[in-house]
Amino acid sequence: MIRTAATTDVPVIHAMIRELADYEKALHEAQATQEQLSEALFGANPALFGLIAEDDDSGEPVGFALWFLNFSTWRGTHGIYLEDLYVSPAARGGGHGKALLLELARIAVERGYSRVEWSVLDWNEPSINFYRSLGAVPMDDWTVHRLTDEALTRAGTR
Repeated sequence: MIRTAATTDVPVIHAMIRELADYEKALHEAQATQEQLSEALFGANPALFGLIAEDDDSGEPVGFALWFLNFSTWRGTHGIYLEDLYVSPAARGGGHGKALLLELARIAVERGYSRVEWSVLDWNEPSINFYRSLGAVPMDDWTVHRLTDEALTRAGTR
C-alpha cells in the first residue's frame, strides 16, 4: 500500500535515507538530521513531500519516495522532481518501487504537471532497467551540474 508520509514516519525515512546513501557508496554525504527532514516535510512551508510504501501483510514501512516541485518554463507547468526512491532490500521485487513511481505519476497527471524526473547513478543498472521498464527515458543530452560546499560559498560571496 502507498500512503502519504506522516510526522511519525520521519525516523524510518531518515534511517532509509542512510541505507540508500550507503548503497550509493555515499554514506558520508548523508548529513541531514531528523529535525531537518521533519521541517522540510512538515514545517510551516513544506519544501518536500513524501510517500510511504507499506508491507501488505505487516503494514510496516518498506520504502519511500521524497519529491518536490520544479517548473518547466518551456511547458509552463510544474513537474515533480523525485529526490529519493528507496525500497528496503528484503522488500525489493514486491512491486513497491513501481507502486511508488506510479503514484507519483498519478499525482502529476491529476494536478496537470508535465513530468516526473529524477537522477540515477550511471552504475546502478538494476534501477536504470527498472525505470526503462516503466517507459522512462534517459536525458542523455543533458549533464547535471552542481555548486556545493566551497564552490558554492565562493560563487555566493563574489
